[in-house]
Amino acid sequence: MAEEIERKFLVEGEGWRGEAKSSFRIRQAYLALNGKAEIRLRIIDGKQALLTIKSASAEIGRDEFEYEVPVVEAEALFALRSGKIIEKRRHIVPAQGHRCWEIDVFEGENKGLSIAEIELGDAGDTFEKPDWLGKEITGDKRFYNATLARG
Repeated sequence: MAEEIERKFLVEGEGWRGEAKSSFRIRQAYLALNGKAEIRLRIIDGKQALLTIKSASAEIGRDEFEYEVPVVEAEALFALRSGKIIEKRRHIVPAQGHRCWEIDVFEGENKGLSIAEIELGDAGDTFEKPDWLGKEITGDKRFYNATLARG
């Protein structure tokens, strides 16, 4: 079992764009949202599909299990989703040490929303905050993909 420890922030401005080293398109849907767990299906650039099960807590740390599935099966499973499909482009921006910022620029119904996440080794880890970071939204369920999928 893995634990995901991350902090989330709104993004202000475009200052990060020149620092991005890569990007890819994500389409994701939720197969189950029951208050205890989220079962998410994600297709990356149409080439890779991942089934992820996360504990539903919106705190800094959550349990996470992830499995690769065939893309063709993932596409078929999208029909079983609960709620809307989330579409976004994820940009990878290097941070201090071996960390990186994942900046999600949402498309479709969530267009205009940009969120930056940084994964940490421990909830107490410190990190530099670039000037394009806005308000911290860690723990604010309104900005979690599962909530956005519910509409």
